[in-house]
Amino acid sequence: MEMLIIAVFFIGYFFITIEHSVRIDKTISALGMASVCWALLKLFNLTVYEISDGLHPLYIEISEKFGLPISEAKAQAIDELLLHHLGKIAEILFFLIGAMTIVEIVDMHRGFEILKKIIKTRKKKKLLWIFGIVAFFLSAVIDNLTATIVLISILRKLVPFQKERMWYASLIVIAANAGGAWSPVGDVTTTMLWMANKVTAFKLTEYVFIPSVICFLVPFFIASFLPVFQGRLDIPATDKTSAFKYSTTVLILGFLAIVFVPVFKSITHLPPYIGMLFALASMWFFSELLNLSKNLKKTSYTRFHLIGHFPK
Repeated sequence: MEMLIIAVFFIGYFFITIEHSVRIDKTISALGMASVCWALLKLFNLTVYEISDGLHPLYIEISEKFGLPISEAKAQAIDELLLHHLGKIAEILFFLIGAMTIVEIVDMHRGFEILKKIIKTRKKKKLLWIFGIVAFFLSAVIDNLTATIVLISILRKLVPFQKERMWYASLIVIAANAGGAWSPVGDVTTTMLWMANKVTAFKLTEYVFIPSVICFLVPFFIASFLPVFQGRLDIPATDKTSAFKYSTTVLILGFLAIVFVPVFKSITHLPPYIGMLFALASMWFFSELLNLSKNLKKTSYTRFHLIGHFPK
């Protein structure tokens, strides 16, 4: 039966790898694979913990706690194991949701428009290096995927031709992946390792920063000599979006909120998602304060206000 579970895993993983060919979202394959594997474990009451010299302590603990024989305690252990993994996955999800919501708050207040205002060069090579450096360090703070999305959205406003944008976007992905590798919040993988206490924020940065810089510099150095990055750009002036007067403050606070999470973990020794949720609460509170003055200046017609306007 163990071989059947292994077979289900490999089949599910195979469909994940050929997602674009079969046009089935990899999430479907992953969820189906996981559900079937857990169902097989439970239905056939398979041993989930095994040690060479007797029973696993968890079986004994469950047996004593619920007054069950060892055979039933083994079945109960699957539920305990499932709950354990659900908790670990929930930690990662809450952490990522908190981080992405902070980024969304910054974007809502047009904080990333500040980055667009800073980029004024028309030289293609210089623009490449600016985007690369920003992607490298930005991904270490707001994670590589979010940094890539933010920078490519800015890139669309600066580079008018799609072929050129594809070249810039490809290099941004490389820089963002290199930058996310040396930060505990820069990539899902490093985040999982950090949250599981497999690495510390300081040691991860100490050991991985230099290799990450090399992984960033080498492709960018080679790309600098490619014909597509020679010459100047005609940057269109069609975009009318501008930053608010407090956009810079929101951008800085957003970065500080996320950077504060490792500090919170080291001080309190609580899981990182608690720190991220606290950072989100702080950013949300500040956002509410900014919106408060606007709301006081105009009438806010909620459904409760509108009740009084209906005829009786």
